[in-house]
Amino acid sequence: MGGISGTMRAAACCAALLLGCGSPARPPAQSPRYPHSGDFAQQLAFGNATRTYVLHLPPDYARHVPLPLVVAFHGGGGDAAAFQRAAKLDAQADALGWAVVYPDGTGHWDRRLLTWNAGSCCGSAQEDRVDDVGFVLALLADLARDLDLDATRVYAVGHSNGGMMAYRLASAAPSHIAAVASVAGPDMTERGGSGPAVPVLHIHSVDDPRANYDGGQAKVLAFVSHYVEFRSVDETLSRWRDRDGCTGAGRVVEERKVELHSAELIDFGPCTGGSDVMLWRLHGAGHGWPGGKSQLPKKLVGPDTHVIRATDEIFHFLARFRRDDAAPLR
Repeated sequence: MGGISGTMRAAACCAALLLGCGSPARPPAQSPRYPHSGDFAQQLAFGNATRTYVLHLPPDYARHVPLPLVVAFHGGGGDAAAFQRAAKLDAQADALGWAVVYPDGTGHWDRRLLTWNAGSCCGSAQEDRVDDVGFVLALLADLARDLDLDATRVYAVGHSNGGMMAYRLASAAPSHIAAVASVAGPDMTERGGSGPAVPVLHIHSVDDPRANYDGGQAKVLAFVSHYVEFRSVDETLSRWRDRDGCTGAGRVVEERKVELHSAELIDFGPCTGGSDVMLWRLHGAGHGWPGGKSQLPKKLVGPDTHVIRATDEIFHFLARFRRDDAAPLR
């Protein structure tokens, strides 16, 4: 998808060498800041705050450079470490040789009840107009100073408010994002973005009790009284189908059923430049991460489901795409 052809890229590189203005030097494969694989709890000064995140590097990561990177956003009220445990993205990333970074949102109670400013949602992050897009771009630049990241393969993934944040990042900074996947989080940006196509995978249950599939008012967080007007899944995907130039009416390409739960995979392609917009539409499941186990009461988030494993489906989708016209990360 997108970008210049191989022949044109080679010509551009030759011209740059003749002019003596080649690409910036890559950081070393094995970074002194990250001397081994595994998890690193880190801080980053941004604006007037100190932001936090967890970086996960795959085994023997220096052999996989340049590294593809997944930016994984926790849901409203959660945090990076809890989302890392719940979504279980690391095992799939390790198998592929990818890195995963889990940023923390912000809140008024230290590191508790964190949210993302995803446009018209959510919580204190939205009320305080926190520049979360700016923070993530600063985070990418900071990581790229120490790691040999593949700028053509940076992906945004999130759950609930985190899925909304993944959409906002893809809308605001599409030149940095090769594809986006959202679980139970509609696009809550105030205006549909313009710019290059970004492939989208959306996963949502028609029986979601928190972020209603058909949109409408609901509590922004299960444990507070603040309500927000959620955009529907259909309107979310309509926005991205228009942006990505998708001409398909939506065809079911796969169906699954496990006990009382079912799911169908709907493809809205073909889309511009090899992009795609797809939807896993679930029935009987709640607001949790499919294939995982929610720590919140079922009366608040509905039943867990194993009709699909969201993590498997997300990596299968993301691995199809790269952004050849990606902007430098630093």
